[in-house]
Amino acid sequence: MPFFGDMTTKQLSAGQERKRRNRRRSLTRAAIQLLFFVSMPGAYVAGFNGIKYIFRQLSSGGLLEWNSFVTALAGLGVFTIIFGRFFCGYICAFGSLGDFVYWLSGLFQKKILKKKKQVSIPQTVLPWLQKLKYVNLAFILIVTAMGWSGALQGTSAWDVFSRLTAFRLPDRSFGIGILCLAVILVGMGVQSRFFCQFLCPMGAFFATLPILPFMALRRDPANCLKGCNACRNTCPAGLKLEPDGLRSGECLSCEKCIGICPKNNLHYPAGRLFKKEVLYILFRAAVFFVLGAWTGLCRFL
Repeated sequence: MPFFGDMTTKQLSAGQERKRRNRRRSLTRAAIQLLFFVSMPGAYVAGFNGIKYIFRQLSSGGLLEWNSFVTALAGLGVFTIIFGRFFCGYICAFGSLGDFVYWLSGLFQKKILKKKKQVSIPQTVLPWLQKLKYVNLAFILIVTAMGWSGALQGTSAWDVFSRLTAFRLPDRSFGIGILCLAVILVGMGVQSRFFCQFLCPMGAFFATLPILPFMALRRDPANCLKGCNACRNTCPAGLKLEPDGLRSGECLSCEKCIGICPKNNLHYPAGRLFKKEVLYILFRAAVFFVLGAWTGLCRFL
């Protein structure tokens, strides 16, 4: 009897330790998201304006100049190649808004509607819906290259969001954009990272970038529990890591899979240089903050 009692105590202690670690990671992520939401809400729009500027100049035969938008795009691109889509998971203001809306929706469904499981889109259709953001990116670039972007003025949900974060109310010309933002907010309440997965043109750009191998998330299959799909079931994008590391650009670097793994079996090779997981998170956030301040993305500097 004492033997079984000791085993139970150890199992409970391991579970409690995992829960404590997850809570610490969640609070750290929330604090980082709040910091960048306040200090750099325009980083996403600045980077995407860089893409549109390059296509506009190339299509018109104009000379490319190194302006603030190109600087923002280059900084975001290099950062993503080195650290993966950490910008999407921790820094992007629009992504942080999506996390808050989804959390609020879950709280409402649990407390008011008494639902045990939050409503979400089935994982089987996620890969198909994720292709829509590439279509959206292609459409915007074609319109930009053809010089028709003026006709779409006021239709962009993220331009409306950008105005709101700059404490400027959109006027009547943004009516379609306001409607699009309202629809996206509804989607954010139904599916985790709705906009990021299905509509975000910058997400489509980031997904095509390579990630340095020693910076990519890895899984050791030898230590995995048989039949365990905890990482895939908790992943907003429905991903399960390949044995030799992350291959899909759809990973949003929310790192929920790391916290849910019962064997603590997911890791970043570069992250093992730090004694604690939270230190590696803070390191990447600090690197981007310095980068954002240097490229002029921080509104306070």
